[in-house]
Amino acid sequence: MLNIHIASRSERGARQGNEDDLRHGNASVGWYAVVADGAGGHSRGAEAAQRAVTCIESLLIEQALSFTPANLTYAVHTAHAEVKRHQTSVQLDARMHCTLVVLWIEPMANYALWTHVGDSRLYRIRQGISELLTIDDSVVQRMVRAGLITAEQASHHPQKNQLLAALGIEGDVSPHTVVRPVELRDGDAFLLCTDGWWETLDGVSLVATMAASQTPAEWLDRMQRHIEARANPKQDNFSAVAVWVGDPSEVTQCGPDDTVPRVQRS
Repeated sequence: MLNIHIASRSERGARQGNEDDLRHGNASVGWYAVVADGAGGHSRGAEAAQRAVTCIESLLIEQALSFTPANLTYAVHTAHAEVKRHQTSVQLDARMHCTLVVLWIEPMANYALWTHVGDSRLYRIRQGISELLTIDDSVVQRMVRAGLITAEQASHHPQKNQLLAALGIEGDVSPHTVVRPVELRDGDAFLLCTDGWWETLDGVSLVATMAASQTPAEWLDRMQRHIEARANPKQDNFSAVAVWVGDPSEVTQCGPDDTVPRVQRS
């Protein structure tokens, strides 16, 4: 069984409050990490994020769900219903919602599942290569996939923060859950993060900061210093969970499978 090491960080940035939330831990169901980025009128984004991550954590721990994609999707749908149940306004600009990304590693640490809604992301570093495992539910990402704009143009687009899906919105959500467990390899490193974190770091930065680090916490320290060095006067809240599988300093063999996540589509 591979050793799992986890560290987390959540910072206010230049905002008055922090509407991000996160959880991680180890239970009978395995290791889990959850990150949410809240938004909503009257600063209710913090409540949306807190309710979502607490719901996911309690389902995994208290209900001891079996390690399946269907159960992970069920957990996200339940969190969505929890946020909707506590809405207090019919006004759209006063309703709370949040993005979500979840990583779940089974007890023997051989396989992982993940899912997301919105634009909080999951990255994997394997054998010195950074790979984005999630696709943002956003207007600009849809434009990128349609070939209307480039990824570089998307980073400066005026609609870059406009989401197409989030927990707490009216109607249903369709979590992007991998359709089967994905094999872990010794040396894999994962990063779950909100947009305030990932928008300042490219794949090269992720790999370089990890290569210079001895622990997940040190990796987060280096990335945080990179973010803060920009001194962005409009810096959003920025939060992340780093998950190391075994020893990321070891070079592992990369096979042909699982280099691209298989996404459950509605």
